[in-house]
Amino acid sequence: MRKPRVAVTMGDPAGVGPEVVVKALADPTTAALADWIVVGDRAVLARAEEITGVPVAVPVRDLAMLPASLEGFAFGQLSAACGLAALRYVEAATKMCLAGEVDAMVTAPLNKEAVSLDGIHFSGHTEYIAELCGNADSRMLLVSDRLRVVHVSTHIALRQACNLDSARILKTIEIASEVMPWIGYASPRIAVCGLNPHAGEHGLFGNEDEEIIRPAIAAARAKGIDADGPHAGDTVFLRAVKGQYDLVVAMYHDQGHIPMKLLDFERGINVSIGLPIVRTSVDHGTAFDIAGRNIAEPTSMMCALELGARMARNRMAVGDGRTRYTLINVNQP
Repeated sequence: MRKPRVAVTMGDPAGVGPEVVVKALADPTTAALADWIVVGDRAVLARAEEITGVPVAVPVRDLAMLPASLEGFAFGQLSAACGLAALRYVEAATKMCLAGEVDAMVTAPLNKEAVSLDGIHFSGHTEYIAELCGNADSRMLLVSDRLRVVHVSTHIALRQACNLDSARILKTIEIASEVMPWIGYASPRIAVCGLNPHAGEHGLFGNEDEEIIRPAIAAARAKGIDADGPHAGDTVFLRAVKGQYDLVVAMYHDQGHIPMKLLDFERGINVSIGLPIVRTSVDHGTAFDIAGRNIAEPTSMMCALELGARMARNRMAVGDGRTRYTLINVNQP
């Protein structure tokens, strides 16, 4: 079987994306996993090559969003031009996936504030890619070797995230349960977080856990899914890490991100699920404070590249272009 073809977006040009992409693809083991194509600005990648001393040894889809002279450009500076460029890289890579030109895409970080400077409403990679795919019902899954977390909501205000909906919670559990066998869990044990302290203490600290979350769990169990809860958010992640659960369903962004990033910040991988394409990403930001200084670690990018390549290869092996969930744990041989 041929190697998978994978598009890699370089993220915000002013962030650490160009640097970690160059460094990660220079790793011989990573380079051998797929036929890579970087989507971005060749001039910025050339600057990253100079800084790191590492050449880009893969093809580049040069969108030339910035002037070739890089006049006015500087690493570490928030810029509307860079924000728009990063968005266009993602758009191009997504269209490459939808057209069958590549088998997967891996994204370096972009900066939401930089994107918004151009007057574009942008809540995150996952939501934007879902919109391009004509499918708004996507979810964010975080994967590491010790913990897996899927989110009911992500990049919205916390006040809004607390307006829970049983149908959305059920759909999140269903999508995640379809994904988990590809990670290596044929019969996943799924723990569902509560919203309130101590999962509401049976209504003492709010009614959302009993009136909204519990019915969604019951509906999932009626469909044959091994889900239980709601569990207190301050203990359930520890129980999952100790092996009691294979996946945790978090109600909102920080509830799931904090334990994941605390456990394994460098090797955590962001996976978009519920989409017709394969997409993985680093789980860190643009890090403007260290951009252009040759100190950014490429570990998370290497993990995202490896997982993206394996997902694509698995999907190719299935031989069905309609296959939606083809995830393999980065640590699984």
